[in-house]
Amino acid sequence: MRAVQADAAWAHGFLGSSSVSIFMLDSGIDYLHADLLGRVDLTRSVDLLGTFLAQAVVNQDTVIVPFTEADTVAKYFAGRQPFTDLFFHGTHTAATVSSNAARAAGITSGTTLVAVKVCGYINACPFSSILSGVIYAAQNGADVVNMSLGGGFPKAGNGRFVGLLQKVFNFASSKGVTIVVSAGNAAADLNRNGNTYETFCDTPAVICVAATGPTQSATATDGPFTASDAFAYYSNFGSAIDVAAPGGNSSFGPPLAPPATRDVFVWAACSQTSLLINCAPLPIFIVGAQGTSMAAPHVTGTAALLVPILGRNPARIKARIEQTADHIDKTGQSLFYGHGRVNVARAVGAIP
Repeated sequence: MRAVQADAAWAHGFLGSSSVSIFMLDSGIDYLHADLLGRVDLTRSVDLLGTFLAQAVVNQDTVIVPFTEADTVAKYFAGRQPFTDLFFHGTHTAATVSSNAARAAGITSGTTLVAVKVCGYINACPFSSILSGVIYAAQNGADVVNMSLGGGFPKAGNGRFVGLLQKVFNFASSKGVTIVVSAGNAAADLNRNGNTYETFCDTPAVICVAATGPTQSATATDGPFTASDAFAYYSNFGSAIDVAAPGGNSSFGPPLAPPATRDVFVWAACSQTSLLINCAPLPIFIVGAQGTSMAAPHVTGTAALLVPILGRNPARIKARIEQTADHIDKTGQSLFYGHGRVNVARAVGAIP
């Protein structure tokens, strides 16, 4: 939060408005977590995963059994909403955008979150659910959409699908929705991906976010940090990158004496309904994670702060974020940082 000067924005009263809605297309949200309690609009939040098919053995016969993630929620967490986060990812990214700061601060503390579950706890994110989620957001009052998900597919033979992607995203943009996407974690040069269509950075009408992170810290959570704006070793890069933001980093080399570490994470709420992570032993129910998934919500929160200033205008919001970013590489345009590392306080006008 200090790296992007979010604290300077808070000091000038930029905490976010409840009238601004951020739709999180992800694995759902643990809406009863202390950092998220009251921040999530339960009436518009939804599970769009649909039905999965799995093999099961019944009376020694192998059969195909349909199931939904909502069934799993009902089984393990009776009374919880179907969009409950059984993974951890959606809760973590959501709390980075908007948090009560009972445990860890987010970019904003007053904006409204909407959970749109398009990824299952087995980490499956069907394209059908994702595209339905974008349309749902556009038709249900989204101001900003965060998509910390993606992956490439071959362009050859998929021209019609590429066209469908562009139509869906252009529809959302025409409705005044700013869409922020993560660049991906394959350390890939997106300018040299040949036949690969990289979702969703290759799709028009988005803000594509790469990841930065320290090369070293005295402690994993508090620093002091060394080279806090280093380019993260895993982040995709290329001319599709618009801006960069903190995503955590590692610096590989000789081991450091405890408590020093070369692994630095973004810390945010841990879903207490996760079936994959036991949050209980983690400090006050927060968890550290690395990835461009963690970088994108910093930009999403900034975009949410800009909606009351610039209106529901994706082009103006994107331009402001780019123009006010810190030029880490001193050029203001690079394959790694895009226009630079996002600066929340400068974007909202709290600092020159």
